[in-house]
Amino acid sequence: MRRIRGKRGQPAPPGGDGLIKLQPALPHRLSRANRTKRAQVQRGVRLQALWLGWLLAMLFHVNLGLMPLFHGISPQIESQVAPSQLPLVFGAMLAYFLLPLAALVVIAYASSEDPDQPPRWLRPWQRFHLALSVVYTFTNVGHLMADILVPDSRPDQVALMVVMVVLGLLINREAWLWRGQRGHG
Repeated sequence: MRRIRGKRGQPAPPGGDGLIKLQPALPHRLSRANRTKRAQVQRGVRLQALWLGWLLAMLFHVNLGLMPLFHGISPQIESQVAPSQLPLVFGAMLAYFLLPLAALVVIAYASSEDPDQPPRWLRPWQRFHLALSVVYTFTNVGHLMADILVPDSRPDQVALMVVMVVLGLLINREAWLWRGQRGHG
């Protein structure tokens, strides 16, 4: 509680001691509505950061896979893909890189909207995003298992795949929590 006095030069209120009345002090914590809005924004920011980390880990994984070229060693592996099918493989890899990038952009737009009036496309997007993150986690776990089972696998590649799986699991968690929020952030 705090005391509030009348302004200088004004007569004292009835009761005569110059004190108006006792009022409860303002709470030091954020209101529930403000905490909710703040948490919603953080979900979007967390997802953006996690997807950026995942994309960087993916790029490092590819980059480390090509490092032997700079030391005169071929990074080529035995391929079961016919040369005529390579454009499909390259297109699939392009899509695999671009979907997280698109998710990152859509999350940035979604988390910058007014939380009190989320756009109609948000709920379907959140469900799609959760499914997308789960699919990516499964593909990363499969890739990790393949890297572990390859006889000449490199520890740096396996370590990066472990990082990507952990990031994928964190993305799944945040996507699940984001999907369940009333707002959107």
